[in-house]
Amino acid sequence: MKYYVVAEMQITDPDWVGPYVQNVTRLIEAAGGRYLARTPKVEKLEGDRPTPQIQLLIEWPSREAAMAFYQSDEYRPYLESRPAGGHTELSLFPGEDVTGAAHVAE
Repeated sequence: MKYYVVAEMQITDPDWVGPYVQNVTRLIEAAGGRYLARTPKVEKLEGDRPTPQIQLLIEWPSREAAMAFYQSDEYRPYLESRPAGGHTELSLFPGEDVTGAAHVAE
């Protein structure tokens, strides 16, 4: 089953962004993930949280692939660089509809 990561980012110091994007994009793709969206064009429709500066969506072939990447030694320095330059909300979830009411692509 496919899994998805959604990240909402507020960047306070952009110094880490260039190296992060350049290197982490390659690492994600090598680990089987792919970016479906990475954009600052976020239109808030509902909710009380502030609109993020950057929103991204990554598709993974499985939870195991996503977690293997997230916990990898190669990713660790980039993961550790983010908090110094911003705030990120990160969520991982399966591509499923537990109600069974909608068709979900496998």
